[in-house]
Amino acid sequence: MNIDFDKLGAGDSADTVLPPRDIFTVLPTKHSRYQYPRDVQAEVWTGWFARRDEPEIVLKMNTGGGKTVVGLLVLKSSLNEQKGPAVYVCPDPLLVDQVVQEANALGVEVTEDENDARFRRGHAILVINIFKLINGKSRFGVGAEGVKIRIGSIVIDDVHACLATTSGQFTMTLEASSDPYKKLHALFKEELKQQSEATAIEVEQCYPGASLLVPFWAWQNKISEVIAILNESRELEPIKFAWPLIKECINLCTCVFADRKVEISPRCLPINVIPSFVGAARKIYMTATLADDSVLVTHFNASAEAVRKPIAPVTASDVGDRMILVPQELNKSAGDNDVKALVHKVSGRQNVVVIVPSHQRAQYWKDVAAQTLSASAGNLASGIASLKAGHVGLVVLVNRYDGIDLPGSACRVLVVDGLPDVRRKIDRIEQTALGGSEQMTSQCIQRIEQGMGRGIRSSEDYCVVVLMGRSLIGMLYADNALTMFTPATRAQLELSERLAAQLRGKPVAELKSAMDYCLTRERRWVSASKGALVHLKSKPEGTVRPLAEKLRQAFDAAEIRDYPRAAALIQEAVNATTDKLEKGWLKQLLAEYTNYFNPVEAQKLVKAALADNRSLLKPIEGIAYTKLMTPKVNQAKQCSEYLVERYGDGNKIILAMNAILDDLDFAPDTSSRFEEALKNLAFFLGFKGQRPENETGKGPDDLWEIGSLKYLVIEAKNEATTDTICKDYCNQLGGSMNWFTGNYDTTCEATPIMVHPSKVFEYASSPHAKTRVIDKEKLPELREACRKLALALAANDAYRIPATVAGLLDAQGLTADLFVPRFTVPFRKKS
Repeated sequence: MNIDFDKLGAGDSADTVLPPRDIFTVLPTKHSRYQYPRDVQAEVWTGWFARRDEPEIVLKMNTGGGKTVVGLLVLKSSLNEQKGPAVYVCPDPLLVDQVVQEANALGVEVTEDENDARFRRGHAILVINIFKLINGKSRFGVGAEGVKIRIGSIVIDDVHACLATTSGQFTMTLEASSDPYKKLHALFKEELKQQSEATAIEVEQCYPGASLLVPFWAWQNKISEVIAILNESRELEPIKFAWPLIKECINLCTCVFADRKVEISPRCLPINVIPSFVGAARKIYMTATLADDSVLVTHFNASAEAVRKPIAPVTASDVGDRMILVPQELNKSAGDNDVKALVHKVSGRQNVVVIVPSHQRAQYWKDVAAQTLSASAGNLASGIASLKAGHVGLVVLVNRYDGIDLPGSACRVLVVDGLPDVRRKIDRIEQTALGGSEQMTSQCIQRIEQGMGRGIRSSEDYCVVVLMGRSLIGMLYADNALTMFTPATRAQLELSERLAAQLRGKPVAELKSAMDYCLTRERRWVSASKGALVHLKSKPEGTVRPLAEKLRQAFDAAEIRDYPRAAALIQEAVNATTDKLEKGWLKQLLAEYTNYFNPVEAQKLVKAALADNRSLLKPIEGIAYTKLMTPKVNQAKQCSEYLVERYGDGNKIILAMNAILDDLDFAPDTSSRFEEALKNLAFFLGFKGQRPENETGKGPDDLWEIGSLKYLVIEAKNEATTDTICKDYCNQLGGSMNWFTGNYDTTCEATPIMVHPSKVFEYASSPHAKTRVIDKEKLPELREACRKLALALAANDAYRIPATVAGLLDAQGLTADLFVPRFTVPFRKKS
């Protein structure tokens, strides 16, 4: 019998109903796994539908909460309401494929072709990666060419991952071999030398790790020449995609020469240059439940008000089971090799994923890794597919803390090894200037937490998370860093801490039995883990740091050339912060805006900034050097007083020393961290330390005052890989000794020290006769002695008793008299 369905009436259908929850119900061809929406999805849909006419809305859901389905049906609802065309934006092509698969399983029409008529007419959802929308040749339109493809409603999924790509799009990078680089370097050569002659020479000779920021006054004064250089080469590949995005705010960009490249980027992103995005009636940002969403304001120019009132599920307990272990905090003598051996053993049965910050660190895992995956190698998609398909073993993921899904058995153990690395050169310079500030710690914690979320993709998923690396652990347990995690992660950390209390001091290898409680789904562990989360509620508001809001407002004011307004906004931020490093950094930014209308006052501000933070730009007339001249030095007493005041806890002393030692290594791209670690080590040992070249633009990398008017003049070349010390390095150390003679009188005595893997100088070099070398044999000896010292100082609060401290320093050869003969060697010259 044939039925005339037309007589039954149309009723509500997936193409007419508006509430996303109802659309889900009536989708006619959805896969059987979509029988019912999750409670958290329904809660978010209800919240969004009630506020859907607000131009900007943030949806926050735990990792694995089903954000993709939520986003697709939000856009489907918007299409049904005639608010199209609709665009779903992902961080990368890999996730585009996942969204398309999800849409097909739901029965929601999507396309990947922006020219598809079904998309243009508001019937299908366009799914693209963020690069397709935001680039200098965007098919959606850029700048003055206006809107080419209209957008009515847009979802930015995994928005923090999208931001990393977006920052890269607004960053112009030119290789040292290119003609524009050479012209820009010639243009600013003298200003770079005024900042630091030694580093300027290293930049000129393309030494790895050398970096210098072009002073803002030079950039502003020569902006016409900059524009001419870039404009004449605008069709070159590195320029053509970035130039249309930044050309209208080129005067507000920073310029950094580093690592055989020059990088030009704005402090905030001028996102208004993509008119289709800015003009969308509905902008929906989907993000994990991270603690700080300030970057939405600085990068996407999202309304701070919208970010502060996100839509989230009522409960925050829908996160998977994570056992979080910190082996090197549980056992202070544990090294990286102990942790590597532990997780390698586990990888015989389970997939273990190790996130490392760099390719250099990936080499450490090479002997146990089945695969190493990275964007540059182009093997991310295939590698992740292999993990999802079955057992692979131990897989290393290079600098990828977001935008990757590793559900179920794809990742049962996740290792976060070391502090995340920043990508842009300006971020690296600011990381150095703000290292240890609350702002930088918060950003770093957020990146770590993003990485920790890769291994759990639903409330029923489970994963053991291992945090390792002395620098990472030292930061975690300093000040209030742990409080910067989200409530769910904090609850899991607290549960793991209670577990750790029973494991403290045991060999790292014994942690495997504890990991098995999670991996084998031991009933009592699962019950405790679920119980730790069951009462958690979502925060009713999002977090936007007031500083981020001021930075964005000031940038927007400067874009329309209201520089006094921009300066006034930054002055408010200066007045509001109590962090000295941050205050100095903000004063430099205040000077940058002030320079447009009062160059004399701007230079005064640069000087004032240096008083708070010595890692900033030096003023045009230079900065006066302050000598280290302590009247009487009692090393043990100074050591004890420093440790009591700075740490006041034996456990923190060990973690802090481990963090210092982690940076004292021969490795690429670490020179600034190495020099800072050397300075900090001086104070730890009861000496005084400076970084004159960094702080004033002249002098050695490090200077130690060790008492009795004796000093160590140190040039740190820890990034070197050659088997001889080159003539240029030799000349730098000689110049630093001349600097010392010019600043200290004849009663003061200095020992020149070169830190370099080799103790052999090139034949053509002329090293100072008293030169000593900390080479590849002596540096590990120094690290081991310092490690033993920290353990001994922490035991029974020995660090509080100067007489005991004196004996411990002597025992490890770390006194003023013993340090040079014990931890340095004489040099040789190549014959």
